[in-house]
Amino acid sequence: MAKTKQKSVPFSQVLASLQDTTRPFPAVHLHRFSDLSASDLAQFKNVWSKVETNRRAAILEDLEELAESDTVVSFDELAKFSLADDEPRVRETALRLLWENEDKKLIPTYLNMMEKDVNAMVRASAATALGLFVYKGEIEEIPAEIVAKIVDRLLKVEKGKDEPIVRRRALESLGYSSHKEVHGLILKAYHSTDKEWQASALFAMGRSADETWEKSILESLEANDPEVELEAVKAAGQLEMQSAREPLIAKLEHFAELDEEVRLSAAWSLSQIGGEDVRQVLEKLVEDIEDDEEADYIELALENLAFTEEVPGYGMFDPVASIKEHTRIVDLTEPDGNEEGEDDLTDETDSPEQN
Repeated sequence: MAKTKQKSVPFSQVLASLQDTTRPFPAVHLHRFSDLSASDLAQFKNVWSKVETNRRAAILEDLEELAESDTVVSFDELAKFSLADDEPRVRETALRLLWENEDKKLIPTYLNMMEKDVNAMVRASAATALGLFVYKGEIEEIPAEIVAKIVDRLLKVEKGKDEPIVRRRALESLGYSSHKEVHGLILKAYHSTDKEWQASALFAMGRSADETWEKSILESLEANDPEVELEAVKAAGQLEMQSAREPLIAKLEHFAELDEEVRLSAAWSLSQIGGEDVRQVLEKLVEDIEDDEEADYIELALENLAFTEEVPGYGMFDPVASIKEHTRIVDLTEPDGNEEGEDDLTDETDSPEQN
């Protein structure tokens, strides 16, 4: 009933509320930006530039939060248009809204933004967004020549002189790649004295499907730095490291003392690894946890464990969840067939011009 009522509000009224800076934008209208029709999108484009800058950024951030909690909504068309916005916060959030989108026509835009956007956080987010396409190339769902160009550009950024956050995000996206240079770059980052580079190295290890990283990940499970520890916990699960089962179970014996992200990620990683005692550990956590949201998350981990136990190696791992740096389960649709112009990775095509 609520959604029907929302749809009954004329889109012109929604746009009027968007431009009315005398009062907050009604959250009930946010759903109206999902799956915009061609006519509604045209109306939106006509008024968007007239909306105050901070409000544009806040609206997209609200849409991102809604998309996290409601997997039915899609703000892709609005986000694609917003990639050319004058406000960096808007461009950055638009990139995050599109992290599930497999449209290969976005690749030139992402490459252009990664290399040329004036804002470092936007460049970093564009580097992250390219990770999905590197993954798709590795599983042969997009042409090898396209992936080779993406990887080449990511390598240049990672080895270049951009801000560390941009270079680290490029390394993380390269984690999916089997390119011969990637292993050495991950190793260099892992042995860095900079904890953020170490964390990015572990993030990339988790994506690599390379068991040679097992020793490094096990060592990092006991890291003093919470970010490094967190990425080691996640990587152990992604690589389904049987050797990490006991250390992760031992961590969860002190569940309440752990950082929230670490303890929930440890539970999820155990669900990916499976094996002896894992079900009992997770079921006990559900009984003992007082926080309803955390209990729901552990229930979800138990569901994933069922997949792992039924067909080892086929749990609910999702590359988009990895790209987003959390483990929310999302459904990736199969990509469409080759589209005309998909091999064109020039910066001039479909690339927004930034100030």
